[in-house]
Amino acid sequence: MSLGDEHEASGGYGGTGQTRTRLPEGGGDVYGGARRGGRSSSRSLVTVVGVVVLLIAAIAFANRGGDDSSSNSGSGNKPEASSTAASGTKPVSTAGGIPTGFAHDAQGAQSAAANYSVALGSTDMFNTDSRHGIVNTVYAPDVAAARQSDLDSAYSSEKFLANIGLDKDGRAPSGQTFVSRVVPVGTKATSSSAGAATVEVWYTSLFGLSGESSTNPVSESWYTTTYQLKWIDNDWKVTDFQQKDGPVPVGRDQKASTADDMTKAVEEYGGFTYAR
Repeated sequence: MSLGDEHEASGGYGGTGQTRTRLPEGGGDVYGGARRGGRSSSRSLVTVVGVVVLLIAAIAFANRGGDDSSSNSGSGNKPEASSTAASGTKPVSTAGGIPTGFAHDAQGAQSAAANYSVALGSTDMFNTDSRHGIVNTVYAPDVAAARQSDLDSAYSSEKFLANIGLDKDGRAPSGQTFVSRVVPVGTKATSSSAGAATVEVWYTSLFGLSGESSTNPVSESWYTTTYQLKWIDNDWKVTDFQQKDGPVPVGRDQKASTADDMTKAVEEYGGFTYAR
């Protein structure tokens, strides 16, 4: 989770053409997924995925107007190879397992947006304590304080949880594993200054329940989210964002994995703790 030509040049690391990736140190959220074939419940599942992935967008900004036209802004030029270089002159720190302390430039803003997407789309958003930690880390303080109760109501709704196959406490049925993961594919800074940045994150999401008796098997969807970020307390913080579908690639004719294979992948493959 590429830079446009509008951002200011970053120092100390730009032009390396290298990308830094960190893997999780054991534990943590587990994920897995494969493209599923057609099924009668596909329409309802897509609807559920659209609601769940970054549910915070629909709740926190439900009463805001506007459209997604801003997400199409930018120079239109292809990014330079150096735009995908790892940001920061040193590894970022973490707060509650969430990367923080991003570089004060356009690449740092992109790294922040990519990593915040991962956190906001994770299973941790379905747990009260971890959700509070994510929201307080990712969002500007005034935004987090204003929206926390709305998010609590949304994620604790028994009807909502039942629709996605979870119990009232957000737990998966016995023998099944709940999967909710955002996988950033690329980023683009459409504007950047010392105090603010607008960043688009293109990603795929994996969502569903893995297990032999699952009625909502793990499926994938594609989205682009445009984040409005501000530089607050020496880090990038989210103040607003808008989500739209796609771009969606053409699916290959691959056979969906069995429930056992999916569950094994979910249990054995941990998610990334740092993107870009």
